[in-house]
Amino acid sequence: MIKTITSKAEWESALSEVKSFDFYHTFDYHHISKTDTEEAVLLYYRDKDALILLPLLLRQIFDTDFYDATSVYGYAGPLGHNINEDFSAEAFREALDDFFNEKKIIAVFSRLNPYIDDQDRILGGIGEIRPIGNVVNIDLSKSLDEQRSAYRRDTRSRVNKARRLCTVRKATEAQDIETFVDIYTETMTKLDADEDYFFDKEYFFNFLDCDGFKTDVLLAVHNETGEVTAGSMFVKTNNIVQYHLSGTRSEYMKIAPSRLLLDEMRIQATEEGYRFFNLGGGYKSREDALFNFKSSFSDDFKSFKIWTYIVNQDKYHEFMILSRVEEDTEFFPAYRAKVSHI
Repeated sequence: MIKTITSKAEWESALSEVKSFDFYHTFDYHHISKTDTEEAVLLYYRDKDALILLPLLLRQIFDTDFYDATSVYGYAGPLGHNINEDFSAEAFREALDDFFNEKKIIAVFSRLNPYIDDQDRILGGIGEIRPIGNVVNIDLSKSLDEQRSAYRRDTRSRVNKARRLCTVRKATEAQDIETFVDIYTETMTKLDADEDYFFDKEYFFNFLDCDGFKTDVLLAVHNETGEVTAGSMFVKTNNIVQYHLSGTRSEYMKIAPSRLLLDEMRIQATEEGYRFFNLGGGYKSREDALFNFKSSFSDDFKSFKIWTYIVNQDKYHEFMILSRVEEDTEFFPAYRAKVSHI
């Protein structure tokens, strides 16, 4: 049987039963991420000693009685405990199918988390798991010198220069956060980013108020002008640090203050005992200029995968016909290709 959890207390209690999770799995992140038309749920499955948690966002398909499910933006996917040789993937699939069919959910999509164990094993044989790119990790279990030795020469040089010109401090006041929001928005506008990368000011303050994880916003302040040149938001959960959002003032791009912020968080997180520092990948998982920037800090790459599952093939095809999408679209679910994107 699959139990549906929607309350904060139950959600957090369930997370406490697994060894590790990321902030993308938390109640708080789901509720600041979901739209008004989406319902955040945590599916809870137990079979003997095995436990599986699967967070999803449920959404109605157009104006019908049917639904599909997706994941929050970032690295989510299932969490497991005691997923050993006694774990029955078939029993889990049957329970999952019963739940999806009962709720009229015809398709499921989730981004997976490269730092969480057993996700492939839990979802094996259920739909398709597909790698779509790499993310860059800094192994914080190594010494600071070992980590830095993996930097490319130009990054070491740029970090050194930025340290001479700027001072890093943590955002502590509301004005600091407003400055960061302004810099981030300016950067996204300059990059002509998709609308999904823009957030209102309230989102940032709500994010910082979340108690399910710890968020640090670091600012690089120019020593001569006193102006904040760049800001980066980092999220810490269990043994993982995530590089979440970042921006740089256009006039300070040449001194690369964002590299300094990554270097500073690497040092702080290592001293605080974290193990992984995920810098993420390229734009839409491509090995582009953004990926090249991140990989200049480390050559420790981890595979980023997505999970897709068509529960009801007939209904899925019916909605494809109604939405008039191309048969060969890579978007999932295909019938949403014209109204959304991954």
